[in-house]
Amino acid sequence: MNTPIPMLGITGYSGSGKTTLLEKLIPQLITLGIRVAVIKHTHHNVQTDKPGKDSWRMKEAGANQVIITCDERWAIMTETPQQPATLDYLAKQFDPTQLDLILVEGFKQEPIAKILLHRQNMEKPLPSLDEYVIATATDYPLHTFVPHLDINNIVQIAQFIQTWQLQQCGQI
Repeated sequence: MNTPIPMLGITGYSGSGKTTLLEKLIPQLITLGIRVAVIKHTHHNVQTDKPGKDSWRMKEAGANQVIITCDERWAIMTETPQQPATLDYLAKQFDPTQLDLILVEGFKQEPIAKILLHRQNMEKPLPSLDEYVIATATDYPLHTFVPHLDINNIVQIAQFIQTWQLQQCGQI
């Protein structure tokens, strides 16, 4: 990926707890002074707009991009019917002056550093570790060639990510 902001994937099968982990991890990373953004991939047709609202009406009228804004935030919606946006493209949409780290949920085939999640009660076995897996996080003991983290120990995972992020920025 060609972005100045370190990108770290949180990957695993559906039901492994990726979203729940991120929900707990983000506040912990913020307490460590890390400004976080998230890119989440879903296989569902995401609609951030409601039919009948002004921004929806602009999209329906044919606008390829619509920015909706208020005093507290803004969002840009871009139609991509011919070709889905790539992870690299999406990452470049962030303002690098406001971020230290991009966490990515999904995009498991992308060539970015990843923490692979797995739970003992899952029907599928632990996926094979590719060259981009920098750690595993499970709820059972695991011995691999990469560091193993306790999926239920948010502080441990956040500290691991903080060290990795500082290494990526050349601060360690």
